[in-house]
Amino acid sequence: MPRQSASLDLATPQYIAETALKIVDQDGHTALSLRALADALGISLAALQRRCTNVAGLLDLVTDHLAAGLPDIPAETGWASATQQRFIALYELLTAHPGLVALRGARPWLSPQLLKRLVEPQLAHSLRAGMTPQSAITTYRQLYLLTLGSASFVDHRNPQSAQTTTRQALAALDPDEFPVLTGNLAAILPAVVDHQVYYGALHQLIQAADPARADAGRSQP
Repeated sequence: MPRQSASLDLATPQYIAETALKIVDQDGHTALSLRALADALGISLAALQRRCTNVAGLLDLVTDHLAAGLPDIPAETGWASATQQRFIALYELLTAHPGLVALRGARPWLSPQLLKRLVEPQLAHSLRAGMTPQSAITTYRQLYLLTLGSASFVDHRNPQSAQTTTRQALAALDPDEFPVLTGNLAAILPAVVDHQVYYGALHQLIQAADPARADAGRSQP
Protein backbone atom coordinates (compact mmCIF):
# COMPACT_ATOMS: atom_id res chain seq x y z
CA MET A 1 0.00 0.00 0.00
CA PRO A 2 1.49 3.38 -0.94
CA ARG A 3 2.29 5.67 1.93
CA GLN A 4 0.20 8.84 2.20
CA SER A 5 2.03 12.13 1.79
CA ALA A 6 3.69 13.96 4.65
CA SER A 7 1.34 16.90 4.07
CA LEU A 8 -1.67 14.66 4.71
CA ASP A 9 0.01 13.38 7.88
CA LEU A 10 0.07 16.98 9.11
CA ALA A 11 -3.57 17.60 8.17
CA THR A 12 -4.99 16.27 11.42
CA PRO A 13 -8.69 16.69 12.24
CA GLN A 14 -7.74 19.45 14.66
CA TYR A 15 -5.67 21.32 12.07
CA ILE A 16 -8.39 20.95 9.45
CA ALA A 17 -11.01 22.30 11.87
CA GLU A 18 -8.82 25.22 12.98
CA THR A 19 -8.01 26.16 9.38
CA ALA A 20 -11.65 25.95 8.30
CA LEU A 21 -12.69 28.17 11.21
CA LYS A 22 -9.98 30.68 10.32
CA ILE A 23 -11.34 30.94 6.76
CA VAL A 24 -14.93 31.37 7.97
CA ASP A 25 -14.08 33.85 10.73
CA GLN A 26 -11.84 36.02 8.53
CA ASP A 27 -13.52 35.83 5.13
CA GLY A 28 -17.12 34.84 5.88
CA HIS A 29 -18.99 31.60 5.51
CA THR A 30 -19.29 31.89 1.72
CA ALA A 31 -15.50 31.63 1.42
CA LEU A 32 -15.35 28.09 2.76
CA SER A 33 -15.28 25.20 0.33
CA LEU A 34 -13.38 21.92 0.29
CA ARG A 35 -11.21 23.28 -2.55
CA ALA A 36 -10.37 26.48 -0.64
CA LEU A 37 -9.64 24.52 2.50
CA ALA A 38 -7.42 22.01 0.69
CA ASP A 39 -5.43 24.90 -0.78
CA ALA A 40 -5.04 26.51 2.64
CA LEU A 41 -3.88 23.21 4.11
CA GLY A 42 -1.49 22.53 1.25
CA ILE A 43 -2.99 19.17 0.38
CA SER A 44 -4.99 17.81 -2.52
CA LEU A 45 -8.77 17.89 -2.62
CA ALA A 46 -8.81 14.09 -2.74
CA ALA A 47 -6.64 13.93 0.37
CA LEU A 48 -8.99 16.27 2.25
CA GLN A 49 -11.98 14.19 1.18
CA ARG A 50 -10.35 11.20 2.83
CA ARG A 51 -10.56 13.13 6.10
CA CYS A 52 -14.08 14.54 5.57
CA THR A 53 -16.09 13.29 2.63
CA ASN A 54 -18.02 16.49 1.93
CA VAL A 55 -18.93 19.88 3.41
CA ALA A 56 -21.41 18.24 5.79
CA GLY A 57 -18.63 16.04 7.14
CA LEU A 58 -16.36 19.06 7.44
CA LEU A 59 -18.95 20.98 9.43
CA ASP A 60 -19.38 18.01 11.76
CA LEU A 61 -15.61 17.89 12.25
CA VAL A 62 -15.45 21.62 13.03
CA THR A 63 -18.39 21.42 15.41
CA ASP A 64 -16.83 18.47 17.21
CA HIS A 65 -13.56 20.36 17.56
CA LEU A 66 -15.28 23.38 19.12
CA ALA A 67 -17.60 21.34 21.34
CA ALA A 68 -14.59 19.63 22.92
CA GLY A 69 -13.95 22.95 24.68
CA LEU A 70 -17.32 23.06 26.44
CA PRO A 71 -16.99 22.86 30.24
CA ASP A 72 -16.98 19.57 32.11
CA ILE A 73 -19.22 20.39 35.08
CA PRO A 74 -19.11 18.22 38.22
CA ALA A 75 -22.21 16.10 38.81
CA GLU A 76 -22.68 17.54 42.30
CA THR A 77 -23.16 21.09 40.96
CA GLY A 78 -26.68 22.39 41.51
CA TRP A 79 -28.98 21.96 38.51
CA ALA A 80 -29.58 25.68 37.93
CA SER A 81 -25.89 26.58 38.13
CA ALA A 82 -24.79 23.69 35.92
CA THR A 83 -27.45 24.49 33.34
CA GLN A 84 -26.51 28.14 33.23
CA GLN A 85 -22.81 27.34 32.82
CA ARG A 86 -23.43 24.88 30.00
CA PHE A 87 -25.71 27.08 27.93
CA ILE A 88 -23.74 30.28 28.40
CA ALA A 89 -20.67 28.37 27.19
CA LEU A 90 -22.62 27.18 24.15
CA TYR A 91 -23.88 30.72 23.47
CA GLU A 92 -20.36 32.15 23.68
CA LEU A 93 -19.09 29.46 21.32
CA LEU A 94 -21.82 30.18 18.76
CA THR A 95 -21.56 33.97 18.91
CA ALA A 96 -17.79 33.73 18.46
CA HIS A 97 -18.27 31.91 15.15
CA PRO A 98 -21.37 33.30 13.39
CA GLY A 99 -20.14 32.03 10.02
CA LEU A 100 -20.25 28.46 11.26
CA VAL A 101 -23.80 28.99 12.54
CA ALA A 102 -24.80 30.32 9.12
CA LEU A 103 -23.18 27.38 7.33
CA ARG A 104 -24.88 24.77 9.47
CA GLY A 105 -28.30 26.33 8.96
CA ALA A 106 -30.98 23.84 9.97
CA ARG A 107 -28.49 20.96 10.14
CA PRO A 108 -28.71 19.28 13.58
CA TRP A 109 -25.86 19.97 15.99
CA LEU A 110 -25.25 16.33 16.88
CA SER A 111 -21.48 15.87 16.85
CA PRO A 112 -20.07 13.28 19.31
CA GLN A 113 -18.39 15.90 21.51
CA LEU A 114 -21.51 18.07 21.66
CA LEU A 115 -23.58 15.06 22.70
CA LYS A 116 -20.91 14.07 25.22
CA ARG A 117 -20.24 17.48 26.77
CA LEU A 118 -23.66 19.15 26.54
CA VAL A 119 -26.67 16.99 25.72
CA GLU A 120 -25.95 13.82 27.70
CA PRO A 121 -24.70 15.53 30.90
CA GLN A 122 -27.51 18.11 30.84
CA LEU A 123 -30.20 15.44 30.52
CA ALA A 124 -28.52 13.30 33.17
CA HIS A 125 -28.31 16.29 35.52
CA SER A 126 -32.01 16.99 34.99
CA LEU A 127 -32.98 13.40 35.77
CA ARG A 128 -30.88 13.39 38.94
CA ALA A 129 -32.58 16.63 39.97
CA GLY A 130 -35.98 14.92 39.80
CA MET A 131 -37.28 15.71 36.32
CA THR A 132 -39.08 13.08 34.29
CA PRO A 133 -37.41 12.13 30.99
CA GLN A 134 -40.07 14.07 29.08
CA SER A 135 -39.68 17.25 31.14
CA ALA A 136 -35.87 16.95 30.97
CA ILE A 137 -35.94 16.75 27.18
CA THR A 138 -38.53 19.52 26.83
CA THR A 139 -36.51 21.83 29.08
CA TYR A 140 -33.34 21.04 27.17
CA ARG A 141 -35.02 21.87 23.86
CA GLN A 142 -36.32 25.18 25.22
CA LEU A 143 -32.86 26.18 26.41
CA TYR A 144 -31.17 24.94 23.24
CA LEU A 145 -33.56 26.74 20.89
CA LEU A 146 -33.27 29.97 22.89
CA THR A 147 -29.48 29.77 22.69
CA LEU A 148 -29.26 28.84 19.03
CA GLY A 149 -31.85 31.42 18.01
CA SER A 150 -30.20 34.19 20.04
CA ALA A 151 -26.86 33.45 18.37
CA SER A 152 -28.23 32.95 14.85
CA PHE A 153 -30.06 36.14 14.04
CA VAL A 154 -27.36 38.71 14.84
CA ASP A 155 -23.62 38.73 14.12
CA HIS A 156 -22.52 39.70 17.61
CA ARG A 157 -18.95 40.12 16.43
CA ASN A 158 -20.10 43.14 14.40
CA PRO A 159 -22.76 44.90 16.49
CA GLN A 160 -22.42 48.22 14.64
CA SER A 161 -23.33 46.56 11.34
CA ALA A 162 -26.31 44.81 12.93
CA GLN A 163 -27.58 48.08 14.35
CA THR A 164 -27.05 49.91 11.08
CA THR A 165 -29.02 47.28 9.16
CA THR A 166 -31.86 47.50 11.67
CA ARG A 167 -31.85 51.31 11.62
CA GLN A 168 -32.03 51.38 7.82
CA ALA A 169 -34.90 48.90 7.75
CA LEU A 170 -36.93 50.82 10.34
CA ALA A 171 -36.16 54.19 8.75
CA ALA A 172 -37.84 52.98 5.57
CA LEU A 173 -41.14 52.38 7.38
CA ASP A 174 -44.09 54.74 7.28
CA PRO A 175 -44.34 56.36 10.75
CA ASP A 176 -48.12 56.53 10.47
CA GLU A 177 -48.32 52.78 9.91
CA PHE A 178 -45.53 51.79 12.30
CA PRO A 179 -45.53 54.45 15.04
CA VAL A 180 -44.04 52.17 17.72
CA LEU A 181 -41.13 50.87 15.64
CA THR A 182 -40.21 54.23 14.12
CA GLY A 183 -40.73 56.17 17.34
CA ASN A 184 -38.57 54.03 19.63
CA LEU A 185 -35.28 53.57 17.78
CA ALA A 186 -33.29 54.63 20.83
CA ALA A 187 -34.67 51.65 22.74
CA ILE A 188 -34.80 49.14 19.88
CA LEU A 189 -31.29 49.45 18.45
CA PRO A 190 -29.31 48.65 21.64
CA ALA A 191 -31.53 45.64 22.34
CA VAL A 192 -30.68 44.12 18.96
CA VAL A 193 -27.09 43.41 20.02
CA ASP A 194 -27.44 43.31 23.82
CA HIS A 195 -26.19 40.00 25.22
CA GLN A 196 -28.19 40.68 28.36
CA VAL A 197 -31.37 39.97 26.41
CA TYR A 198 -30.19 36.37 26.07
CA TYR A 199 -28.83 36.10 29.60
CA GLY A 200 -32.07 37.43 31.06
CA ALA A 201 -34.23 35.04 29.04
CA LEU A 202 -31.95 32.13 29.95
CA HIS A 203 -32.23 33.00 33.63
CA GLN A 204 -36.02 33.14 33.42
CA LEU A 205 -36.25 29.76 31.70
CA ILE A 206 -33.91 28.15 34.22
CA GLN A 207 -35.82 29.58 37.16
CA ALA A 208 -39.14 28.41 35.74
CA ALA A 209 -37.84 24.86 35.20
CA ASP A 210 -35.64 24.49 38.31
CA PRO A 211 -36.74 21.32 40.16
CA ALA A 212 -35.44 22.74 43.45
CA ARG A 213 -37.81 25.72 43.21
CA ALA A 214 -40.70 23.39 42.34
CA ASP A 215 -39.93 21.21 45.38
CA ALA A 216 -39.73 24.26 47.63
CA GLY A 217 -43.10 25.46 46.39
CA ARG A 218 -44.73 22.09 47.06
CA SER A 219 -43.33 21.92 50.58
CA GLN A 220 -44.81 25.28 51.64
CA PRO A 221 -48.12 25.09 53.54
